[in-house]
Amino acid sequence: MARTRYTIVIANRGTGVVRRTTIGLRVAIYTVGLTLSLPILMGLGARWSALYEIATLRSRTASLELENTSYRAATEALTSQIQALQTAVDELGARSQIDPSAVKAMDRLPSSVKERAVGGGTPPAVMRPTALFAPSFGSPEDTFGMLRDLLKGLESNLMIVRKDVDHREALAAATPSIWPTHGWLSGSYGMRRDPFNGRPDFHSGLDISADKGRPVYATADGTVESAGRSGNYGNLLVIKHGFGIVTRYGHLSSFVAQPGQKVKKGELIAFVGATGRATGSHLHYEVTVNGRILNPLQLLFTKPTL
Repeated sequence: MARTRYTIVIANRGTGVVRRTTIGLRVAIYTVGLTLSLPILMGLGARWSALYEIATLRSRTASLELENTSYRAATEALTSQIQALQTAVDELGARSQIDPSAVKAMDRLPSSVKERAVGGGTPPAVMRPTALFAPSFGSPEDTFGMLRDLLKGLESNLMIVRKDVDHREALAAATPSIWPTHGWLSGSYGMRRDPFNGRPDFHSGLDISADKGRPVYATADGTVESAGRSGNYGNLLVIKHGFGIVTRYGHLSSFVAQPGQKVKKGELIAFVGATGRATGSHLHYEVTVNGRILNPLQLLFTKPTL
Protein backbone atom coordinates (compact mmCIF):
# COMPACT_ATOMS: atom_id res chain seq x y z
CA MET A 1 0.00 0.00 0.00
CA ALA A 2 1.45 3.36 -1.05
CA ARG A 3 2.13 5.87 1.65
CA THR A 4 0.00 8.92 1.71
CA ARG A 5 2.05 12.01 0.77
CA TYR A 6 1.19 15.67 0.70
CA THR A 7 2.46 18.36 -1.57
CA ILE A 8 2.88 21.93 -0.35
CA VAL A 9 2.77 24.52 -3.12
CA ILE A 10 4.35 27.93 -2.54
CA ALA A 11 3.72 30.49 -5.31
CA ASN A 12 5.25 33.96 -5.68
CA ARG A 13 2.55 36.16 -7.26
CA GLY A 14 5.02 38.80 -8.25
CA THR A 15 7.38 36.61 -10.22
CA GLY A 16 5.07 33.69 -10.93
CA VAL A 17 7.61 31.23 -9.52
CA VAL A 18 6.02 28.16 -7.99
CA ARG A 19 7.77 25.86 -5.52
CA ARG A 20 6.48 22.43 -4.50
CA THR A 21 7.50 20.43 -1.46
CA THR A 22 6.29 16.91 -0.86
CA ILE A 23 6.21 15.54 2.67
CA GLY A 24 4.96 12.38 4.24
CA LEU A 25 1.98 12.03 6.55
CA ARG A 26 4.13 11.56 9.67
CA VAL A 27 6.16 14.65 8.98
CA ALA A 28 2.99 16.60 8.30
CA ILE A 29 1.53 15.45 11.63
CA TYR A 30 4.77 16.37 13.46
CA THR A 31 4.83 19.77 11.83
CA VAL A 32 1.24 20.52 12.69
CA GLY A 33 1.70 19.18 16.23
CA LEU A 34 4.83 21.26 16.73
CA THR A 35 3.08 24.34 15.38
CA LEU A 36 0.13 23.81 17.72
CA SER A 37 2.22 22.86 20.78
CA LEU A 38 4.75 25.70 20.46
CA PRO A 39 2.49 28.33 22.11
CA ILE A 40 1.62 25.83 24.86
CA LEU A 41 5.30 25.09 25.54
CA MET A 42 6.08 28.80 25.57
CA GLY A 43 3.25 29.38 28.03
CA LEU A 44 4.45 26.53 30.23
CA GLY A 45 8.00 27.89 30.13
CA ALA A 46 6.79 31.34 31.12
CA ARG A 47 4.73 29.80 33.95
CA TRP A 48 7.68 27.73 35.24
CA SER A 49 9.89 30.80 35.11
CA ALA A 50 7.32 32.80 37.08
CA LEU A 51 6.96 30.00 39.64
CA TYR A 52 10.75 29.89 40.05
CA GLU A 53 10.90 33.66 40.56
CA ILE A 54 8.08 33.48 43.09
CA ALA A 55 9.83 30.68 44.99
CA THR A 56 13.08 32.69 44.98
CA LEU A 57 11.28 35.78 46.26
CA ARG A 58 9.58 33.75 48.99
CA SER A 59 12.93 32.32 50.05
CA ARG A 60 14.48 35.79 50.17
CA THR A 61 11.50 37.12 52.08
CA ALA A 62 11.78 34.34 54.66
CA SER A 63 15.51 35.01 54.98
CA LEU A 64 14.91 38.74 55.44
CA GLU A 65 12.21 38.07 58.02
CA LEU A 66 14.62 35.81 59.91
CA GLU A 67 17.33 38.48 59.74
CA ASN A 68 14.87 41.12 60.89
CA THR A 69 13.84 38.95 63.83
CA SER A 70 17.51 38.42 64.70
CA TYR A 71 18.30 42.13 64.43
CA ARG A 72 15.22 43.01 66.45
CA ALA A 73 16.30 40.65 69.22
CA ALA A 74 19.86 42.01 69.10
CA THR A 75 18.55 45.58 69.20
CA GLU A 76 16.32 44.81 72.18
CA ALA A 77 19.25 43.19 74.00
CA LEU A 78 21.47 46.20 73.29
CA THR A 79 18.70 48.56 74.41
CA SER A 80 18.36 46.63 77.68
CA GLN A 81 22.13 46.82 78.20
CA ILE A 82 22.15 50.55 77.54
CA GLN A 83 19.23 51.11 79.93
CA ALA A 84 20.99 49.04 82.61
CA LEU A 85 24.16 51.06 82.11
CA GLN A 86 22.21 54.32 82.33
CA THR A 87 20.57 53.15 85.56
CA ALA A 88 23.98 52.20 86.97
CA VAL A 89 25.44 55.57 85.97
CA ASP A 90 22.52 57.42 87.60
CA GLU A 91 22.88 55.32 90.75
CA LEU A 92 26.62 55.93 90.98
CA GLY A 93 26.07 59.63 90.35
CA ALA A 94 23.62 59.81 93.25
CA ARG A 95 25.83 57.76 95.56
CA SER A 96 28.91 59.83 94.79
CA GLN A 97 27.23 62.90 96.34
CA ILE A 98 28.75 62.59 99.82
CA ASP A 99 27.95 65.07 102.59
CA PRO A 100 30.44 67.98 102.29
CA SER A 101 31.34 67.86 105.99
CA ALA A 102 32.20 64.16 105.69
CA VAL A 103 34.31 64.91 102.62
CA LYS A 104 36.26 67.57 104.55
CA ALA A 105 36.82 65.15 107.40
CA MET A 106 37.92 62.39 105.03
CA ASP A 107 40.45 64.72 103.43
CA ARG A 108 42.05 65.25 106.85
CA LEU A 109 42.51 61.56 107.55
CA PRO A 110 46.03 60.14 107.27
CA SER A 111 46.98 59.14 103.72
CA SER A 112 47.38 55.50 104.81
CA VAL A 113 43.68 55.37 105.70
CA LYS A 114 42.56 57.06 102.47
CA GLU A 115 44.67 54.65 100.41
CA ARG A 116 42.87 51.71 102.00
CA ALA A 117 39.59 53.17 100.73
CA VAL A 118 40.75 53.34 97.12
CA GLY A 119 39.70 50.40 94.91
CA GLY A 120 42.49 48.58 93.16
CA GLY A 121 42.85 47.44 89.59
CA THR A 122 43.29 49.09 86.25
CA PRO A 123 40.25 49.66 84.07
CA PRO A 124 40.26 47.48 80.94
CA ALA A 125 40.78 49.14 77.59
CA VAL A 126 37.52 50.30 76.08
CA MET A 127 37.06 50.84 72.37
CA ARG A 128 36.49 54.45 71.46
CA PRO A 129 33.06 55.29 69.98
CA THR A 130 34.73 56.64 66.82
CA ALA A 131 35.73 53.07 66.00
CA LEU A 132 32.09 52.32 65.28
CA PHE A 133 32.36 54.34 62.09
CA ALA A 134 35.39 52.51 60.76
CA PRO A 135 35.02 51.39 57.11
CA SER A 136 35.98 47.81 58.02
CA PHE A 137 32.41 46.98 59.08
CA GLY A 138 30.79 45.22 56.16
CA SER A 139 27.58 44.01 57.76
CA PRO A 140 25.13 44.79 60.55
CA GLU A 141 26.47 41.74 62.44
CA ASP A 142 29.87 43.43 62.65
CA THR A 143 28.29 46.61 63.98
CA PHE A 144 26.21 44.75 66.58
CA GLY A 145 29.29 42.80 67.63
CA MET A 146 31.28 45.99 68.05
CA LEU A 147 28.46 47.56 70.07
CA ARG A 148 28.34 44.51 72.34
CA ASP A 149 32.10 44.70 72.92
CA LEU A 150 31.87 48.41 73.66
CA LEU A 151 29.04 47.93 76.16
CA LYS A 152 30.91 45.09 77.88
CA GLY A 153 33.92 47.36 78.24
CA LEU A 154 31.75 50.09 79.72
CA GLU A 155 30.21 47.60 82.14
CA SER A 156 33.68 46.52 83.28
CA ASN A 157 34.67 50.12 83.86
CA LEU A 158 31.45 50.78 85.77
CA MET A 159 32.18 47.80 88.03
CA ILE A 160 35.55 49.34 88.92
CA VAL A 161 33.96 52.75 89.49
CA ARG A 162 31.27 51.11 91.64
CA LYS A 163 33.96 49.52 93.81
CA ASP A 164 35.63 52.90 94.26
CA VAL A 165 32.29 54.47 95.19
CA ASP A 166 31.59 51.61 97.63
CA HIS A 167 34.97 52.15 99.32
CA ARG A 168 34.48 55.92 99.44
CA GLU A 169 30.98 55.53 100.90
CA ALA A 170 32.31 53.11 103.51
CA LEU A 171 35.12 55.51 104.46
CA ALA A 172 32.70 58.45 104.66
CA ALA A 173 30.42 56.45 106.97
CA ALA A 174 33.42 55.38 109.11
CA THR A 175 34.89 58.90 109.43
CA PRO A 176 34.05 60.59 112.80
CA SER A 177 32.81 63.91 111.40
CA ILE A 178 30.08 65.02 113.84
CA TRP A 179 30.33 66.30 117.42
CA PRO A 180 29.52 63.56 119.95
CA THR A 181 27.38 65.81 122.19
CA HIS A 182 26.12 69.36 122.71
CA GLY A 183 28.18 71.49 125.05
CA TRP A 184 31.27 73.69 125.09
CA LEU A 185 34.90 72.78 124.62
CA SER A 186 36.58 72.89 128.02
CA GLY A 187 39.69 70.87 127.24
CA SER A 188 41.60 70.66 123.94
CA TYR A 189 43.89 68.04 122.45
CA GLY A 190 47.63 68.28 123.25
CA MET A 191 49.75 69.55 126.10
CA ARG A 192 47.94 71.25 129.01
CA ARG A 193 48.08 71.62 132.81
CA ASP A 194 46.61 68.69 134.69
CA PRO A 195 43.44 69.96 136.45
CA PHE A 196 44.27 67.91 139.56
CA ASN A 197 47.98 68.60 140.14
CA GLY A 198 48.72 71.55 137.82
CA ARG A 199 51.65 69.83 136.14
CA PRO A 200 52.10 69.70 132.31
CA ASP A 201 50.29 66.75 130.85
CA PHE A 202 49.37 65.46 127.41
CA HIS A 203 45.62 65.37 126.83
CA SER A 204 44.72 62.64 124.32
CA GLY A 205 41.31 63.98 123.31
CA LEU A 206 38.69 66.67 123.76
CA ASP A 207 36.73 67.54 126.90
CA ILE A 208 33.20 68.72 126.08
CA SER A 209 31.44 70.11 129.14
CA ALA A 210 27.73 69.36 129.32
CA ASP A 211 25.06 68.70 131.91
CA LYS A 212 24.87 65.22 133.34
CA GLY A 213 22.50 63.09 131.29
CA ARG A 214 23.13 64.98 128.06
CA PRO A 215 22.86 62.52 125.09
CA VAL A 216 26.07 61.21 123.53
CA TYR A 217 26.04 60.21 119.85
CA ALA A 218 28.17 57.91 117.71
CA THR A 219 30.32 60.12 115.50
CA ALA A 220 30.48 57.52 112.71
CA ASP A 221 29.10 54.11 111.72
CA GLY A 222 30.73 51.24 113.54
CA THR A 223 30.49 48.40 116.04
CA VAL A 224 30.65 48.86 119.81
CA GLU A 225 33.81 47.11 120.96
CA SER A 226 33.34 47.62 124.70
CA ALA A 227 31.19 49.47 127.22
CA GLY A 228 32.22 49.39 130.86
CA ARG A 229 34.40 50.76 133.64
CA SER A 230 37.97 51.66 132.61
CA GLY A 231 40.21 53.37 135.22
CA ASN A 232 40.52 57.15 134.91
CA TYR A 233 38.03 57.13 132.00
CA GLY A 234 35.27 55.99 134.33
CA ASN A 235 32.46 54.56 132.22
CA LEU A 236 34.06 54.19 128.77
CA LEU A 237 32.44 53.20 125.49
CA VAL A 238 34.67 52.24 122.55
CA ILE A 239 33.52 51.98 118.90
CA LYS A 240 35.48 50.44 116.03
CA HIS A 241 34.61 52.06 112.69
CA GLY A 242 36.79 50.16 110.24
CA PHE A 243 39.81 51.40 108.28
CA GLY A 244 41.71 51.36 111.60
CA ILE A 245 39.55 54.16 113.06
CA VAL A 246 38.43 53.90 116.73
CA THR A 247 36.56 56.43 118.92
CA ARG A 248 36.37 56.50 122.75
CA TYR A 249 33.73 58.18 124.91
CA GLY A 250 34.69 58.60 128.60
CA HIS A 251 33.22 59.70 131.96
CA LEU A 252 29.74 58.51 130.90
CA SER A 253 26.90 58.28 133.40
CA SER A 254 25.26 55.32 131.62
CA PHE A 255 25.27 53.33 128.40
CA VAL A 256 22.64 52.85 125.72
CA ALA A 257 24.65 50.85 123.15
CA GLN A 258 26.09 47.49 124.16
CA PRO A 259 29.21 45.56 123.09
CA GLY A 260 28.79 43.96 119.64
CA GLN A 261 26.00 46.34 118.64
CA LYS A 262 26.24 48.04 115.25
CA VAL A 263 25.56 51.78 115.41
CA LYS A 264 25.03 54.50 112.83
CA LYS A 265 26.48 58.00 112.71
CA GLY A 266 24.34 60.24 114.93
CA GLU A 267 22.78 57.34 116.86
CA LEU A 268 22.34 57.70 120.64
CA ILE A 269 24.90 55.54 122.47
CA ALA A 270 25.24 56.92 126.04
CA PHE A 271 24.78 59.87 128.40
CA VAL A 272 27.23 62.45 129.75
CA GLY A 273 28.48 61.94 133.30
CA ALA A 274 31.38 62.59 135.65
CA THR A 275 32.63 59.07 136.40
CA GLY A 276 36.33 58.30 136.77
CA ARG A 277 38.95 61.03 137.10
CA ALA A 278 36.79 64.06 136.34
CA THR A 279 36.41 67.50 137.90
CA GLY A 280 32.86 67.88 136.65
CA SER A 281 30.24 66.61 134.26
CA HIS A 282 31.73 66.36 130.76
CA LEU A 283 32.50 63.98 127.90
CA HIS A 284 36.05 62.93 127.13
CA TYR A 285 36.25 62.12 123.39
CA GLU A 286 39.18 60.44 121.62
CA VAL A 287 39.97 59.30 118.08
CA THR A 288 42.73 56.87 117.16
CA VAL A 289 43.77 55.78 113.66
CA ASN A 290 45.77 52.57 113.36
CA GLY A 291 46.59 52.86 117.06
CA ARG A 292 47.85 56.44 116.83
CA ILE A 293 46.02 59.24 118.62
CA LEU A 294 44.52 61.86 116.31
CA ASN A 295 43.27 65.33 117.18
CA PRO A 296 39.47 64.88 116.96
CA LEU A 297 38.96 68.58 116.38
CA GLN A 298 40.35 68.40 112.84
CA LEU A 299 37.52 66.02 111.85
CA LEU A 300 34.55 67.70 113.53
CA PHE A 301 32.39 69.83 111.25
CA THR A 302 28.75 68.98 112.09
CA LYS A 303 26.87 68.93 115.39
CA PRO A 304 24.48 66.01 116.03
CA THR A 305 20.75 66.58 115.68
CA LEU A 306 18.92 67.35 118.94
